Amino acid sequence: MIVQQVFKRYEKKYLLTAEQEKEFLKAIEGKMVMDKYGEHTVCNIYFDDDRFSLIRESLEKPVYKEKLRLRTYGVPKDGDHQSFIEIKKKFDGVVYKRRIPLKLKEAEAYLYEGKRPKKDSQILHEIDWFMKVHAEVKPKVVLTYVRRAFYGTENKDFRMTIDRDITCRYNSLRLTDGVFGDKILKEGTFLLEIKIPGIMPLWMSEILSRLKVFPASFSKYGTYYKTTPELFLSVKENAEVCSNNIS
Repeated sequence: MIVQQVFKRYEKKYLLTAEQEKEFLKAIEGKMVMDKYGEHTVCNIYFDDDRFSLIRESLEKPVYKEKLRLRTYGVPKDGDHQSFIEIKKKFDGVVYKRRIPLKLKEAEAYLYEGKRPKKDSQILHEIDWFMKVHAEVKPKVVLTYVRRAFYGTENKDFRMTIDRDITCRYNSLRLTDGVFGDKILKEGTFLLEIKIPGIMPLWMSEILSRLKVFPASFSKYGTYYKTTPELFLSVKENAEVCSNNIS
């Protein structure tokens, strides 16, 4: 099976109520189709340093930002489960995602222990560079959710996802530990992400307008960081330690 490794697109996010989600799914019938995986759980580990520099910078909405994560589709039971190391960059509103597939145990050995996979690719070189520039990054947050993914009947590159039960934690930082943690959305709220290779189809714009669904600035990792006092406190404590060392 050929696995797509390079993505370039615009991504628009929307928060839906349960009623809006129901009406939206009815409105796109015949125009978008759920992919073959159906509803499934997506598991991620986001990497950052002890100051949470990457997410703090991202929340300031710079022209350019980047992040590193480890992802699996489905909850892995062991290290043989397929995973993806992903670098996601955003520049001037355009999202560039590049990823490399590895067995979970290979990905963890690389990201946690510095044991480079025995393969060569341009994407792996980019990850090497990221790890060199951000030498202090480590696993920081596990973020999971239940996802349905759809593609357009006329253009399969036009895609969207609907996520629910977004769950986060900052401990037990192995994906094989399963799904548990804090919920960051109210019950009955869904996150819609529309992934556009070019221009938003007119019919989709009309549906969103009719249902009064408006774009939202929403980051899963960012929301968890902002709403979790323990993460803020860890940054404050690190800053105090640095200040004391200087003085």
